[in-house]
Amino acid sequence: MSDIFTYDWSPENYSASEEDWKDFPILKMTKSSVMSYDWCPKKYFYSYPLRLPQDKTDAMTKGIVIHNAYEDFYKAFDVEKAMDLSKAELTTYAMGLFPIDEWGGEQYWTSANFEAKRFDEMRESGTIDNFLPVGNEVQLDALYMIARNQNPKFPLTRDYYVHLQGIIDRLFVEDGGLLPMELKTGGWKDYKTTGMRKESAFYKLLIEHADDEQLISQGIDPEMKVTQWGWWYPESNYIYAEKVKQTSTTSLLKLMAKVLWSYEQANFPAKYYYKTCSHCSYFGICDDAQNQSFW
Repeated sequence: MSDIFTYDWSPENYSASEEDWKDFPILKMTKSSVMSYDWCPKKYFYSYPLRLPQDKTDAMTKGIVIHNAYEDFYKAFDVEKAMDLSKAELTTYAMGLFPIDEWGGEQYWTSANFEAKRFDEMRESGTIDNFLPVGNEVQLDALYMIARNQNPKFPLTRDYYVHLQGIIDRLFVEDGGLLPMELKTGGWKDYKTTGMRKESAFYKLLIEHADDEQLISQGIDPEMKVTQWGWWYPESNYIYAEKVKQTSTTSLLKLMAKVLWSYEQANFPAKYYYKTCSHCSYFGICDDAQNQSFW
């Protein structure tokens, strides 16, 4: 398999024969890059193939800090110690595992209460063995083939192998299957459901096509399948899990095929919407945004 994967990719690399494709660079795809393309193909082009810098915002810093804090929470949580704590003591214990900083604030308190309640319920139901995740910030790589007819509206000239890469916030065992759980540090809105399902479908694809050695090295049973997925928004105290939806995986694969189509066509069109474009890091250099009569 090619060990060269990049966003600065050209389909001309595939002018070689089917047997020789492994010797050429392949396109890298992450959850963030694919969802960035879904948001706006032109923003994707600026951010990934061109690698133009973006300003680091407070929201980005907040997200990094809280993600790190939650990762450390699960590393430090002592199940044996917690088994003897009362409900009130559990909350105090959980809160003590989160840091004191300017970023987490109320989210740490909400998370501590949630985790204490979850622990107490699992202790009562006898399912405490599944309290800790089997995967905590799991980084995986996988090879996946996108068929030329994956998206009939944007047909490709050939099949393409792509390199999938991602870090899964948490991976739990639930009802005998795997449940990837995504942590989000912004506020929840119902319109985000479709996007969250596509993100979760990406993780499912990544887990199912990672090699067994990767999974075993991180304590994950390669025989287990992703049967559910979910997301946690502590700012809104909103958590949701559901059985996997094949329609979401199909939508994701069509989107991934469309990314490849843009590379083939050398066309990354702007998806203009005044409410979001005004907050884009590339607004000042995007002709499509600048030429809108709204501005």
